Amino acid sequence: MRLLIIRHGDPDYAKDSLTEKGWREAELLSRRLLQTEVTHVYVSSMGRAKDTASLTLQKKGMTATECQWLREFWPRIRRPNLDEERNSIVWDWLPQDWMAQEAYSRPDQWTETDIMREGGVGEAYAEAIRNFDALLAEHGYVRDGSLYRAERPNRDTLAFFCHFGMECVLLSHLMNVSPMILWHHLCAAPSSVSTIYTEERRQGKAIFRVSAFGDISHLYAGGEEPSFAARFSETYDDGERQD
Repeated sequence: MRLLIIRHGDPDYAKDSLTEKGWREAELLSRRLLQTEVTHVYVSSMGRAKDTASLTLQKKGMTATECQWLREFWPRIRRPNLDEERNSIVWDWLPQDWMAQEAYSRPDQWTETDIMREGGVGEAYAEAIRNFDALLAEHGYVRDGSLYRAERPNRDTLAFFCHFGMECVLLSHLMNVSPMILWHHLCAAPSSVSTIYTEERRQGKAIFRVSAFGDISHLYAGGEEPSFAARFSETYDDGERQD
């Protein structure tokens, strides 16, 4: 089985939709996906993800299943370098703060710190991966410890239109790592596509393996520069976003 995890196009957060650039990105994405065999489409309930999916669905003559649990991963936490209560999204930290505590790098400990407990992050993460695993089980792959039982092996392609924070949640579960590592060391540009395949090297025992992360080749093919959204300043003095 193959999973395509797709980030929405350049966002207009105020309207929960897309900017003009985001619509251009969604159009180029739809042209790409028109050439890709997709058997099932799942979309976040947030407008920017639904708008991004809409052009692909129209071109392919498909409908999507809307999933509330695919919404952006949005628990609020008390970021150590700021004073206000629960002032930050869970994945927006200064690296020197979260990296100072080894627990955040460990898949079995990252939700157990006082900051994460106060924000209910563990519960939110558990809910997301519970729904994700239930969906994978519907498609024949049942979580069994750190692996998946391939009860009905198949070559279906599932497309998920969602958000960068949620993409890292899903990948962290498939890879058995802390999402803090993915949130801070990976960046998926708007409209990017990550491709994950199952590998069944012994009958009935499967893992999911990433063959491409954050691919934006459709943008380059269409002469569209990638958006800066989700990134921070490359150098401190370059005038780009730092917080």
